[in-house]
Amino acid sequence: MLSSLSGLTAYVYGLATGLVKTYGVTAVFFLMMLESSSIPVPSEVVMPLAGLLAHKGLLLFYPALLASIVGSAVGIAIDYLIGYYIGKDIVYKHLRLFHISKESLDSFDAWFSRNGVAAVFFTRLVPVIRTLMSFPAGFAKMPPKTFFTYSVAGAVIWNSVLMLFGFYLLSSTHAVVILSAIGMLAIALYVVYRYAIKRIRAK
Repeated sequence: MLSSLSGLTAYVYGLATGLVKTYGVTAVFFLMMLESSSIPVPSEVVMPLAGLLAHKGLLLFYPALLASIVGSAVGIAIDYLIGYYIGKDIVYKHLRLFHISKESLDSFDAWFSRNGVAAVFFTRLVPVIRTLMSFPAGFAKMPPKTFFTYSVAGAVIWNSVLMLFGFYLLSSTHAVVILSAIGMLAIALYVVYRYAIKRIRAK
């Protein structure tokens, strides 16, 4: 199990590294667009990598960050419009395409109806579940201006924090510092995720 996960992580990291090194900000844009449209591309790999490459001078920091935000906004819009115009029944028939379970989407749908705007903003800061919120917002036909304002605000914070993490911490030449930084990030993300899931289930 652990070896398989390690192999998958190494593969994703290698693929993302190759794409970003070859295509620069264009790759950052498309990878973050896919991530925000519920395709399993981990922003937790893409954005720290972009920060690290920016520190090395292989990417310009602000253009790469802007590309990630625009890509996130486009991906968010895709899922929202699917939910808004196509509707719940059609989406449910094709959940496997998005790697989402019906139970997860039902839970988010019910939770969203009670929490609205706060749900849109804060779930953008929670790993794993952060890409799911666009569907319930679309199902509920949340006003687009409100939805995109809070969604993009959350994406700006998330992308910036991860990119700064890569820029300042992963650029260290000391292996101990790098491994400690990755470990702390992983623990922090896991704690946030578990807390969010607990709160959602409680509600």
